[in-house]
Amino acid sequence: MNNSAKKGNLAVFLAVAAAIVVLVATTFNTIKNNLNLGLDLQGGFEILYEATPLNGESTEVDMTAVTNSISKRVNVLGVSEPSIIVEGDNRIRIQLAGIENPEEAREMIGTTANLTFRDMNDVELADASILKEGGASLSYQDGQPIVFLGIQDTAKFAEITGDISSRGNGQNMMVIWLDWEEGDTYAAEAQKAAAGEEPKYISAATVRQTLSDDCIIQGNFTEAEARTMANLINSGSLPVKLTEISSNVVSAQFGQDALAKTGLAGAIGIALVMLFIIFKYRLPGVVAAIMLVFYIWCVFGLYTLMGAVFTLSGIGALVLGVGMTVDANIISYERIRQELYKGRSVRSAVDEGQKQSFSAVFDAQFTTLIAALIMYIWGNGAVKGFATMLIITVVMTLVVNVAFSRWLLKLIVSSGIADGKPELFAVKKDQIPDVSKGESQFYTGTHHFDYASRSPLFAKFSVAVIAVSILFGIFNMTKGEGFFNLGIDFASGTRITVSSEQPVTIEEVDAAFRELGYTDFKYQASGENAVYATTKQAVTSEQLKGIKTAFTEKFGEEPGDNVVTPVVGRDLVRNAVILTLVAWIAMMAYVTFRYEWDYALGCIVALIHDVAIVLAVFGIMRLEINTELISVLLTIIGYSINNSIVVFDRVRETMKTQKGTLSADDYKRITNDSMDATIKMSLYSSLSTILPVIVMLAIGSNAIFTFIFAMFIGLIAGTFSSIFIAPAVWRYARTHFQPKDKGGKKKKAKKEALDEYTFKGINA
Repeated sequence: MNNSAKKGNLAVFLAVAAAIVVLVATTFNTIKNNLNLGLDLQGGFEILYEATPLNGESTEVDMTAVTNSISKRVNVLGVSEPSIIVEGDNRIRIQLAGIENPEEAREMIGTTANLTFRDMNDVELADASILKEGGASLSYQDGQPIVFLGIQDTAKFAEITGDISSRGNGQNMMVIWLDWEEGDTYAAEAQKAAAGEEPKYISAATVRQTLSDDCIIQGNFTEAEARTMANLINSGSLPVKLTEISSNVVSAQFGQDALAKTGLAGAIGIALVMLFIIFKYRLPGVVAAIMLVFYIWCVFGLYTLMGAVFTLSGIGALVLGVGMTVDANIISYERIRQELYKGRSVRSAVDEGQKQSFSAVFDAQFTTLIAALIMYIWGNGAVKGFATMLIITVVMTLVVNVAFSRWLLKLIVSSGIADGKPELFAVKKDQIPDVSKGESQFYTGTHHFDYASRSPLFAKFSVAVIAVSILFGIFNMTKGEGFFNLGIDFASGTRITVSSEQPVTIEEVDAAFRELGYTDFKYQASGENAVYATTKQAVTSEQLKGIKTAFTEKFGEEPGDNVVTPVVGRDLVRNAVILTLVAWIAMMAYVTFRYEWDYALGCIVALIHDVAIVLAVFGIMRLEINTELISVLLTIIGYSINNSIVVFDRVRETMKTQKGTLSADDYKRITNDSMDATIKMSLYSSLSTILPVIVMLAIGSNAIFTFIFAMFIGLIAGTFSSIFIAPAVWRYARTHFQPKDKGGKKKKAKKEALDEYTFKGINA
């Protein structure tokens, strides 16, 4: 390659790097301002309803009609990007991020708003169809808020009021009901009104003459109550009864605090990863750092274009994605260094290293993608949000940090600035053989260790941890507690997040609950300004309203709440088991297709071990097991196989060079040699993922502490299981179920041309 071509490659590299910096700098604020934040990051309201017919004549529910009716009501609330999702045959989930008054939304959405006009004997005279579309509005009479009703069918209204006005003996009253139910009577409710209680009917008016025009509903309304009633009437009657079975309300202040803390922790963690990879790999590390910035920009840009909702668990998935994309680079860079140790020139080492590492990178990413797709298809809520980010990060890793970063590295290498300079790849010249003098490889960059002999010791340690967890679980059951500390997602109940601008203590919150007559809450501090209060009881909407009113007055901020009924808890447990089993089966099938069944068996046993270790640690420490933990476990499944595949890819490569029947000692040698060659990949890859997780544990939001801690334990377990568990299971399967193994396909090793190597004084 002539000098002009070399300079051209360098110029292209510098131009691309500069373009990335400019692009990120000029579009950062645009992406940030248009990012669709979830309710856990900006506050908001999520509720899950179960729809049942208003009458008992049919069990089928027209969910399209329900969705349309709820959409009208949400539009009245002025929410810019609501999420209304039908789940199953008769459930509907509504997510309203950024809404200022969650309680108004709850009342607006859930009330059936079946407006009827009845006489004193509770006979229906007319329904809401008698009104003009959008004919209800807030008005005032003598300074008091009223609801004005525009009459559409004036002839029918005149007929009704004429009939009522003609009745004598105090029977000339028309009663307006909202959501009248079988068994409701005017007589019983009138007695309540006389005793000073709030009746269920809206208005009971004396009709003295025929009315053929508009009318009003009046009562002791506040302005907000009158406005809500008018909006409900205008939005139309729901065709079903909605029963609230789960809800989650996050205050805006709490969400903003979580975003600030977690965002800062994520940024610091990513910066540490960049410094680490530059320190370990020099020139390739610089390329990886540039591409990591571009990668994050692409992920957020794609997220914004899709209109996807960015959540706290999404930040966790992004941090994991950063680790995985750096992992892809590390696998490639380690391969390049190993080729340099053989005596190859820099250019030849880059070509061969990138080619040899591709299968391990692709298989590792694809297995994680399988887990993410399963989470997205069958998961919901936080699990689906986590899966969305994970899918995007995997795709971006393959497109940006594999294909594009490899092209950039080849550009800069082709420019010639790295020729004869292996130190730019953190390889010393005295570690490279002079093949022109007949020298062969004498340095591998690894230290031989008998991993196979240490596998039983590690397995015993894992069994001991699991056994201790089982004993803890049995002990807790004897005390009347559960085997695990199931969160309300699985066990049902209510969690109220009490927050304040000033420091708030558990004692203060407990005292406030006791003043309201609640004594069965358990408390957990979340930093200095928030406390979680949890009970296994599903608190009703009316009780929540009373708690929120009192706590807003006392602490200055409206508390958030999360309510889950037993039926939802049972469904979540079932769905979690199904998700896990489907993920295991799908990934085992893929590994079997790409490798062989015994490799897949090693991967599956390793990931079962990792899941068991995470659950064991949670059991021993009595940490809460909730829905978000399922996201972590599924991710650990993908990550565990990710690490195992890196090892097995080298094992498979070594097996292709073996001849004849292999003994148990041969298999030990093969796995030890493969581990020697890949140990740096495994440890550095794990470290690049664990670094951001550690930072998020230290200074991130307490709202996702359990989520991040589970990821931390899972990453450690996954690292060691890929080293000690997966290869051991593979060896056992080979020695016990494949005694006639011929060592794979017998292929002659390709004779490598001498010009690919480094010759001192020529290309070194």
